[in-house]
This record gives sequence, C-alpha cells and structure tokens, in this order.
Amino acid sequence: MTTVRVDCGTWKGPLRRLWTSLGYDELNWTYTPSGKRHLRTIGEFAEQPYHVRQHNIFNSGIGWSVPHWGAGNVYHEHPDGTPFYDFAIADQVYDAVVHAGHRPLVELAFTPRALVPAGAEERFAYEPSPTQWSPYESGLWAMPPRDYGKFGGLVRALVEHCVGRYGAPHVRGWLWELWNEPDIYYWRGTPEQFHALYDVTAAAVKAALPEARVGGPATTGDLGPGRRGHEFLRGFLAHCARQGTPLDFVSFHTKGARYTPWRVYGPLGGPAPQRQSPSALKMLREVRAALDAVGEHPRFRELPCVVDECDASVPAHWGVYDNANFAYRNTEYFPVFQCKLMKKLLDLNERGGAQVHLATTWSFYFEGERFFEGTRSLFTAQGVEKPVLNAYRMLGRLGDTRLAVESSEAWPVDRLDGGEAGMPEEVDALATFDGRDCVSVLVWRHADDQYAVDVGARDVALTLERLPFAGPVRVRHWRVDAGHSNSHTVWQALGRPQDPSEGQLRAIKERQGLEMLEAEREVAVAGGRVTLTVALPLPSVSLLEIRPVR
Repeated sequence: MTTVRVDCGTWKGPLRRLWTSLGYDELNWTYTPSGKRHLRTIGEFAEQPYHVRQHNIFNSGIGWSVPHWGAGNVYHEHPDGTPFYDFAIADQVYDAVVHAGHRPLVELAFTPRALVPAGAEERFAYEPSPTQWSPYESGLWAMPPRDYGKFGGLVRALVEHCVGRYGAPHVRGWLWELWNEPDIYYWRGTPEQFHALYDVTAAAVKAALPEARVGGPATTGDLGPGRRGHEFLRGFLAHCARQGTPLDFVSFHTKGARYTPWRVYGPLGGPAPQRQSPSALKMLREVRAALDAVGEHPRFRELPCVVDECDASVPAHWGVYDNANFAYRNTEYFPVFQCKLMKKLLDLNERGGAQVHLATTWSFYFEGERFFEGTRSLFTAQGVEKPVLNAYRMLGRLGDTRLAVESSEAWPVDRLDGGEAGMPEEVDALATFDGRDCVSVLVWRHADDQYAVDVGARDVALTLERLPFAGPVRVRHWRVDAGHSNSHTVWQALGRPQDPSEGQLRAIKERQGLEMLEAEREVAVAGGRVTLTVALPLPSVSLLEIRPVR
C-alpha cells in the first residue's frame, strides 16, 4: 500500500500561493458579459486577488478579439504627429479585473500602428488576402517602435491614468511588464533594441508612480534546438545589472508540450496521429534553468520570479478537433496535473536562490466555441465550468502554513535530470495548517502520460502525526476524478450535445463545482495520530480537511 505521512508538528513556513494568476491573449473578452461573469466566478473562490495578464493593450484595432488577437487601441497621433490617447477600452479591461477583486499584470505591448517604423510594411512579407486583415495584424505590431520617446510617453500616460482612476494604493499592487516573449517572433528587433526599450519603459513607469513594480522580459522556456529564451534572459539581466535599470521582478515562461504535428487535417474528432502528452518534467527543467539564470546575479537573486505563462501545452486556442492529444484539457487529467505542478514548483523553491512567486495559467475562455472544444480554458460554451477550475478551488482552500509530507510513491524534484520525457505515475501530497483549527491535505495520483491505463483505484494510507488539536476530528473529503467535480463526464453521458436542452444544461452545471466524495465523518485520534485510507483512481486528486470536533 502507498503511504503518505504528514507531520503536523513540522512547519515549513508560509505557503506561497503561486497559482493565483491567470492570463489570456484575447484582451477584449475581458469585459464582455461572459468575461466579467467569469472573472467574478474566480473572485468568489479566490483566497487572495489573482493577477490577470492579457496581450495587446497597445495594439491598434477595432476592440474585438479573435483567438490570439485583441486591441486596446490607446495610442493615436494628430496630423502633426502629436500623440493623443484613448483609454475607453483600457478602462473597460481594468474595470472588469479590479471590480471582480483582482489585480492587473499589465503587459505593456505591442507597437501601435502609428509607431510602426517607416518602410516596415515594404520590408514585411505579406500577401493580401480576404482571410487576413492587413500587414499590421499579421506582424508589424512586433516591430520596435519608431520613436522610443513616444512609446515611453504612452507608458507613462497609461500608468498615470490608472493611478487617477483606481488610486495609487491599489495600483502599487499591480505588476507592469514590457512585452511578451521578445526572444521569438513577438519582437522583430535585436536584443539590444529591446534592452533600450526596457530602459525607457522602466523610467516611464517609475516617473508615473515611483513605487510601481516593473519587470520582464517574459521570455520563452523551451530548451530545444533553435530556442534562445534563457540566452535572451541572461542578456537582459546582464544589461539591467550593468545599467542599473529598475527591475522589481523577473518574468519567463514554460510550456509542457508542443505536439507534432500541432494540427491534424483529418475527420473531426479522429484519433491522434501519435499519442503525446504534457510533461511536468520539461516544465520544471525550464523553470529551474531560468531560476538559475536569475540567481547568477546577486542583485536579482531575491527578486520575485513570475512564470506568467505556465502551461501544460501550446497553443491555447487549438483543441480536440485540431489534434486529439488536446483532449486532456477537458478531463480530470488537467486539474490533477495543475495541483501536482504547483506542489513541485514549491519544492523547487526549497533549493534556495531565486524563487517562483507566481505561476500563471494562460487560460480563460473563448467566445463562440463548441462545448468542450478542448481549448486551454477554464470555461466552455454557455459558461460551463471545466474540471480544471476545481483545481484552483481546492488550492484556494489550503491553509497558510505548509507542513512536512513524505510519500512512498512521490517523484522528487531532485530527479529532474534523468532520461524520462515525462513524469511517471506518482502519489504525492501537499499539506497545510490554517493556524487555528484545520489541517488540509491535497493528495493525488497522476502520470504525465494522459493515456496511462487505470488498472484500479490505489489505496493510500494517509497518516497525520502530531495533530495540533486533541480529541476526535471531523473529516471532509473533496474529490476531482472522472465521477466527481466533472462537468465533462456529465456532458459525455448525455450524448455530447452541442445544443443541450434546458434540463441537460442544468444537469451539467449541477456537477461543475467542487464536490464531496463522501459524507462528513468523525474519526478517533490516538496519541495525536490518525490514519485515513484514501482510494485514488488514475488520475484523481482529493482534498481532506481535518478539524477538531467541537
């Protein structure tokens, strides 16, 4: 039998709530009726404000998103070249975030149409087509601005406007970040040009609000051939150290899979051409490499590190009709993966040196998609909550102090350098104490291989020692698996309707939230110790809350 032991007398310090952040490409879906409802849904269970990040606040356009696109349409110029600003869309974006109880992580990007360098369109390979809007939407937005002074003025104007609208005390809790993934096609300039733009941006942010937190560079994490995310990160940090440029946090990204091929042009819903899965090991290796790069600089070693795209696979807007390997995004696999990943990132922080403070899921919702499209999202059609949202509900219920845990079947983070492509099956746990009357244990069984066969539930002997309260305890047991907290399996059982009846939709939504596995029960305690048996199918995650009987 697998054993998990929680030592309630060994406190490992405050629990850093890494998971309290989300982001998405489609800026303009923030303030749609659905977008505002979804942000409020997250705010209702969030244990602290989430940081919310979007692309495209400086992009020019009509203020309507399609996948991987959006426009804040802030910057404009008079005929004589004098800048003026329109904050109508920005106000809707940040109002929706703030009024739902969250804090913006403002990505200061990309280049407005009026600041695209002269002659860029002639040098840019673009074939006019009814399926593409213009060369600007096709990539000119990634060009370095033609006038860094005007870009700096735009940054300062946005920060000052937000301070005036929301107040300096609130905006001090925001994060301001230049650009996104400048080591790849999001930046069509040199690293040196980016460094110079960061200097201008940081100065503009601080001029508007000296206590504001500014950072970057939001580089990619793929360690494969031809990728240079960590090389770019090192160059950026060296520049900031050399120039003394303000840097309040360091950001970078990681992705767990890039399927080959990404898209399959076959019958809809057909099998995967090759079975592929996310890799938690890949993600942890990439994060470790980035943390090591930050830790090389004594000045930056203590800075918060923000993994503000931390995702099991790319891209966000493709789903099961593009490639059947994206099916995990609909199922119980994904919430268990997220719980496992957050715990492993916390373990990685225990090495010392630079540490992860936030790990952003680049997931929100998509307008117009079919039910359970398989996109990387928290909600599907008609506002149905996907199982993955329940991972965040579970994490949000954890206490503030982390407790020591030992598992006989855990995969430790000091084994990242083996030859494995993905993390094998494991049973592991994360335990906390709320400082008053609740010990919480998050325990899961998971394998990175989404096609791993479950040969039957595994019994886990969960022992809690040195409980901080005497006498019998009450146990509440929450579960996410194929049969609990899972709107997707209900939808499947109803025949996968794409136009569900009122009754069918009600049945789906009744099962979308976090559910208890069993009725609350009372358990005897002997010598400050109690052992509970938890049967875990593959994949599944349980949250057990243990409180004294009053």
